Parts: sequence; structure tokens; C-alpha cells
Amino acid sequence: MYKSYLIVLMAAMALLSSCATASFSHYKGVGRIKQYDFYSEQLPDSFDGFRVAFASDFHYESRFTSKRLPGAIRALQSLDADVLLLGGDYRGRNGGDVDELFRALEQVRTPYGTYAVMGNHERGEADRMVREAMQYTGVHLLEHRVDTLRKGDAYILLCGIRNPFDLKTNGVSPTLKLHPEDFVLMLTHTPDYVEDVDVSNTDLALAGHTHGGQVSLFKKWTPAHFSKYGNRFLTGLRHNSRGIPVIITNGLGTSRRDIRLFTPSEVVLIVLHKK
Repeated sequence: MYKSYLIVLMAAMALLSSCATASFSHYKGVGRIKQYDFYSEQLPDSFDGFRVAFASDFHYESRFTSKRLPGAIRALQSLDADVLLLGGDYRGRNGGDVDELFRALEQVRTPYGTYAVMGNHERGEADRMVREAMQYTGVHLLEHRVDTLRKGDAYILLCGIRNPFDLKTNGVSPTLKLHPEDFVLMLTHTPDYVEDVDVSNTDLALAGHTHGGQVSLFKKWTPAHFSKYGNRFLTGLRHNSRGIPVIITNGLGTSRRDIRLFTPSEVVLIVLHKK
């Protein structure tokens, strides 16, 4: 009897998960579009209302297949974003056509273009393929580099982190050379980086990597371990020990196992506001 009950419970959980995912978004392949409104005193007046689209962890093709790609592109296009940011892990563990992925992402046109960092799955041949695809589709790869987004005389700074797992090489954040009065948006593949190193002068960090745990209960527990800090940086808006906010996305694809339960795939919209 107990075994039967467990089977029914698991089936119900799977059904609820798929229904909830379907109800969150009108776009096939995207469980939900999640919006954050972020307020900052450092944000220049002219950037009030600036819209940042963020997508990560495509793992193309995993659960995120070519059939789901058009829906993700339409979802990103619907955000009417000023800039598109990509958080890494572009190719699936069993391969995938990254040329096709980036050609599709090229259809998401924004006034400030597309910026990206690499993930831990960009190694060897995958790294080479992704770099080439980024180059011919006009994606700006930020590897321990800061770029400036301008509106007239005003500007905000966008900082990208190179391989945040290699702290011996990349353990000094580029933000340390910036000024506290500037508005600085950091893009890093893993949220652990904002806790591992001093990221002073960062106003908001964006990260992926955790997939929200892929299987999660109440955003508190997951059997998967994508972070050395357990579930502290599992998903959503969190803060490091110094109070610096980081938004962690569930991402679009899957890793290890092609399953999601109570962790809908997502694209993220961050709307910046002057405080």
C-alpha cells in the first residue's frame, strides 16, 4: 500500500510540475518569464526603466531541444529588452549545434546588443565552437573585462567574469578597480563567485549554473549539488555575506539528468529603477 501511495504521489508531483510550467509561459520550451525590479541610488536617471534580458544554461541540446528553441527566442523577443545577457553553458553534454543556437539568438535584437560569459561546459572543442559562434554572430564575450553602456553623458558598467571556478587565475574581481559611485552589473556563470571573492563595487550580479536544483521542494531542498554553499544560492534573489545582491536563474536546459520538478525553465527580465 505504501509503495502504491508513493507511486501515485510521484505521478501527481510530475503532473503538477508540468501543468505549472505550462501555465507560466505561452512559449514552448520556457516554463516561465521571471521579472525582477531592481532599485539603486547609483543608477543614472537616464537608465531608469532600462530592461535587461538574461538567459543561461542552454545545454543545447539536452531537455532544451531544437523544438524548444523557437519558443525561447520568441520569449526573449517579447521582453523588449535594451540588452541581452547570456550566462554560459551553451552546449549539451552529448553535443549540440551551437551554430544553430547562436544564429537563433541573433534574432533577439536589442539596442545595446548581446553580452556573454562562458560556463563550465565550455571546455576543449566546445569552447572553440562557442567562441567562433559568438564571433560571427556579434556576441560580446566578457572575460574579466568591463564594458560601458552609454546614454548621452551617463553610463552603467557591465562586468563579465572569466572561468569563475579557477580562483587561482581569476580570483581578483575586475570590479575592484571600479568606483563605488558607478552602477556596476556583474555577469558570472556561478553564484559562488560572489561569495568566494571580494566583488566590491558590484551593485547587482547575475548568475546561473544551479538550474534551481532541477528537482526542488519549496526552493529549499534539492538532491543535486551545483554549489559548494548548498542551497544558499539555489535560485532567485539572494545576497552574499557582504549584502551584495545576486539573481540566480533556473536556466533553460538541464544537466546530468534531463528532468525538472518544481524548477521551471525560465528566461529573466531585470528592470532597473532609479532609487
